[in-house]
Amino acid sequence: MDKIKLEILGLSSSQSQSGSFALVLGEERGNRRLPIIIGMFEAQAIAIEIEKIVPNRPMTHDLFKSFAQSFKFSVLEIVISDLREGVFYAKIVCTDGVKRVEIDARPSDAIAIGLRFGVPIFTFEPILSEAGIVLTDSEEEEPFVSKEKEEEKKPASAPRKKSGEQLKDIPFEQLKTMLDEALEKEDYERAAKIRDELNKRN
Repeated sequence: MDKIKLEILGLSSSQSQSGSFALVLGEERGNRRLPIIIGMFEAQAIAIEIEKIVPNRPMTHDLFKSFAQSFKFSVLEIVISDLREGVFYAKIVCTDGVKRVEIDARPSDAIAIGLRFGVPIFTFEPILSEAGIVLTDSEEEEPFVSKEKEEEKKPASAPRKKSGEQLKDIPFEQLKTMLDEALEKEDYERAAKIRDELNKRN
């Protein structure tokens, strides 16, 4: 069965399940989207890797990468392999250079690990046909959106924008200290904002 390559299009707080996030995957050469509801921890693990934030302590998915590399295993690809009763299943395809092994995983964990190895994500046509959403011409693509950034679109979140403006007034060295503190507290959303402000000044 031919595989269809997917790319990560967005990550935002789920409107249907409190405390959950919607990870949206898109067909590389098509207009179908595959939304998958994932947990907060996995969403955070995916978000910090996309944002290229380095935590002070390794997260579980970073540990998996270090463990695999220590034993000369590498990840080849991630496959969203099945959809049963509304639940997605995935496989992490690994190799030690001699044999190929497929490890069962939740899609959220598999994608978080796949991002760290820089490998492609695939699925199959029956899964896209059943669970895929066709993007119409009137709908626009949205960039990667964290829960905090999504809330900024709402009128009630004006204080958040004000907070973002205040970062511009903070000295460079103080921002670096604030970034270290945010990483220490594992507040990765705040760390991303501070890092973006630092990058603007470089």
